[in-house]
Parts: sequence; structure tokens; C-alpha cells
Amino acid sequence: MATFTALDWAVMLIYLVGITAFGIFKGGKQRSSTDYFLSDEKIPWLVVSFSIVATETSALTFISIPGLAYLTNLNFLQIAIGYIIGRLIVSQIFLPQYFKGELTTVYELIETKFGANLRKLTSAVFIVTRLFADGVRLYATAIPLTLILKGYGLFQGISDLEIYLVAISLISLLTMLYVLYGGLRAVIWTDLVQLLIYTLGGVLSLVFILTSLSSPTDAVQHLRDLEKLTMFNLDFSDIFSNPYNMILAIFGGMFLSMASHGTDYIIVQRLFATQSLDDSKKALVFSGIMVFVQFLIFLVIGSLLYVVFNGVEMKADEVFPMFIIESLPQGISGLIVAGILAAAMSTLSSSINSISSATIFDILKPFSKPQSKPSVNILTLSRKVSLFWGLVLIGFALFFTQSQQSVVETALSIASVTYGGVLGVFLLGTFRANYKPLSVAIGFISSLAAMAVIVFFFSIAWTLYTFIGASVALLVAFLLESVPTKVKN
Repeated sequence: MATFTALDWAVMLIYLVGITAFGIFKGGKQRSSTDYFLSDEKIPWLVVSFSIVATETSALTFISIPGLAYLTNLNFLQIAIGYIIGRLIVSQIFLPQYFKGELTTVYELIETKFGANLRKLTSAVFIVTRLFADGVRLYATAIPLTLILKGYGLFQGISDLEIYLVAISLISLLTMLYVLYGGLRAVIWTDLVQLLIYTLGGVLSLVFILTSLSSPTDAVQHLRDLEKLTMFNLDFSDIFSNPYNMILAIFGGMFLSMASHGTDYIIVQRLFATQSLDDSKKALVFSGIMVFVQFLIFLVIGSLLYVVFNGVEMKADEVFPMFIIESLPQGISGLIVAGILAAAMSTLSSSINSISSATIFDILKPFSKPQSKPSVNILTLSRKVSLFWGLVLIGFALFFTQSQQSVVETALSIASVTYGGVLGVFLLGTFRANYKPLSVAIGFISSLAAMAVIVFFFSIAWTLYTFIGASVALLVAFLLESVPTKVKN
């Protein structure tokens, strides 16, 4: 049984130091808060597309997707099909709206339609959602590092929570270094490198798994017999509670992608950094295709690991990390763990930058007097806010260390609770800008309340959350606008 050797540690540490230095270098010197958060220097659409993929897939792809396939099958790919459809819709409906003016955040569009108060409210909901969802992602990344640290005498007698704190803090502090000094440019360019590293790690893992099997053909046939290579789920007997039946998965993936890539600032922020509307469309749609391919690679890895481990029962999110640490050659384990860290750091850096940007432009800056706050002072404040949210994310990551649910499902279900309401607001602003701000605000709040009730009291598939939330927001706003008219008549 292989262990994490000195060579593995060296590879991993070289990566951590190298990517931090690269991020600081590529970020350059920021001239203003807008440059810090949006990058005055425009970035090629292909690099932006890679950054989107690195941000949304993160460590969840590397860790949790294989575990999901280990326990079930390839049904998750149906959601990825919905992702592509959703991106196509966003590129035609939302992106043209964003590129009509000089927006600092996506929520500025809401202010132009429904006023500053709703802008602040939706931005605040975005911040809270990102803290919970990306707290899960950060926790996921600490899983392999924690398994490594537990194997050393230095950490004997120390609780798992304390080891997680060490692992999470190490990842977070290094990431914050290049976020604080490099801004969005550093985030996007490091995303590119990190995407290449963890994709290479996934491909190498797949190769080693295949070579470790005595007969890959027999293994594939065995998995087919167990229906673990099934992609489409045609069982509609429990259509409202099973998130992976084909209609619900594709439909849910489409709405989730419309919300996450059309209204979530962590993604839209990158699209603002492209040269033009056409470039942003290409970056967005191509990212959907890349995500599908990535999911396919990591789901196949999980299925094959079921054969490698003979189907032994274990926690889903520890399946792939256990294989990396115990079964791969020296040096390769270090490279792949570095890939996991790369996936995490890309998402964490994006989260810190986008949350801080929303805080500055949507929450704090509207209260300030531009003439009394020079650009350099706002830039200093931006870095302080970034540091604050980075530390807060560490706390949220520790919150999920006791979770038994697959972390990818946890993260997506958390985001889906609020995505629907925000999507409803954007749809109202896009198609019916003459709605009263109060009607839209009540619709949005009603959506959040309805989703809270559904999550706690009903057993409904999380893939329906975004659709239900958007429907409630639209329906309530419509009723509030139409009922008074009927009364007057």
C-alpha cells in the first residue's frame, strides 16, 4: 500500500508556492477598485471560459463526483445536459442586457429596473448563498489533505475538526495572498493553470485505474450488469422526489444553469472581463461543453473504483482521495492532490473576489460619497473586505465537517434554494420592466420563504428548487400587479 511520501509533499508544496507567486505576478498592479474586481485589461474568451469551468466544478468534481458514481451510476450527466441548454438560453436573454451599459456588478441591472433597495437585497442573498455553497466546496478540498495529515505522528491525538482547521486554513491563506494582491486578473489566470492541473490529474488517475485492473473489459461488463454505467434514468414513478429521473434532471439542470450562469455574480463577473458580447457568449456556451466532458471523466473514475474496491461500503467523498493516497505511485499522488487543491483554490479565489465585489459595489459604495473617497482608498477597502470574507469562509467550511450528504449535492441544493427567486427577479426585469419595485421585492421574499418551507417540510428533489423558486417569485409579483387593476375596474 502506497503512502504519501516526501516526494509527494515536495510536488504539492512546489505547486502551492508556484501558483501563489504566479497569481500575484499575473495580477499586476491594480489602479482602482473597478480594475481590481473587473479587470480593465480585457481577457481572451477561451481563458475566461476555462476560468468559468474551474470556478463551477472546483474540488466537488474531483472529490464528490467520483463518490457519487461509486454509490450510484452515471445519471448525474443528465444534469450536465441541462447545463448546456441553460447556458444557451442565458447567452440569448441575459447577456445582451448586461452588455448594454457599463455595469460593475450583475445586480446593478436590477437597480436600473427596480431600484437600489432590491439591488442590495439580491446582492446580500447572493453573498449568503456563496458563503454556504463555497464553504461546502472548501471543506471538500480539505478531505484528502486531512487524510494525509492523519497518517503522521505529529497529528496523533488531535481531533478531526482540528486537522480540518489546519488543512482549510492552509489552503485559504495561500489563496487569499494572490486574491488580495492580484484581483480578478490573478483569479482568472490562475484558474486557467489550475484547470489544466486538475484535469491532468483526473486523466492520469483514470489511466492508472485502468492499468490496475486485470481486465478492463470484464470490469466494464461487470459495471453494465450492475447498471452502474446507466446515463439516462427513465423511472418516473417518483418524479417529484427523485432528482435524477431524466426529465427532472435535464429540466432542473437547465434552470439551475440559467440562474447560476445568468444571475450569479461569481460567474457573470468573468463574462464582464471579455472583449465583447459575442466573446462572452462563446465563453459561456463552450464552458458547458467542457463541464460535460469533465463530469464524464470523473464519473467513469468513480464507477471503475467500485470495481477496484470491490464495492466496499465507505463515505462517498473519501473514495477517490483514498485511492489517490494509497494506490498511486510516488510523485503522482502529490501531483493529483495538488490538482485537488488547484480545483479548490480556483473556486475559493473566485468566491472571495465576487463576494467582496458585491459588498463594495452593491452594499457599501452606494452609501459613500465618491468625491470624498479617492479610488486608491476604495481599492484599499476592497482588499480589506476580501480578507474579511476569506476568513469568514474558513468558518463556514468548518460548519460542514459533520455532513453525511455527498458534498456536491449539498452545494448544489444550497445554491438552488435562493437561485430561483433571483432568477425570477431577472426574468421580470428582462421581459416586464414596468413592474412596481414593491411587487417584485415581495415576490422575491415570498420565493425565499416558500423554499425554506419546502426544504424543511417536504421531500422534493433539489433539481426542482430553482424552478419552484422562480415560479413563486413570478406568480406573486404578477398577482400583486394584476389584483389592484381588477379592483379598480
